[in-house]
Amino acid sequence: MRVQILDKGEPLGLPVVVEGRLCWALRNLISAGAAGCTPINHPGPRWSHYTWKLRAMGFAIETIHEKHGGPFPGTHARYVLHSDVSVLEDAKVAA
Repeated sequence: MRVQILDKGEPLGLPVVVEGRLCWALRNLISAGAAGCTPINHPGPRWSHYTWKLRAMGFAIETIHEKHGGPFPGTHARYVLHSDVSVLEDAKVAA
């Protein structure tokens, strides 16, 4: 997937190519909008790693720590994409 990060509607740097699991994570973050994604409702083996790599590519992603109960109480992360992103090409959509 090739995307452009925007700043107030204007391109910020060059377009970015995102592939594989990073592409999967970015698609989920874009689709989720302000609600964000958690490993609970969007199962993925390495959300923290995907967001770390996407941040290194220039995407602004917030991590919110939330408590949860159940048989294994603790915390989980919610990841929210704050970058404005324009999808220029997406092979999955084209297929």
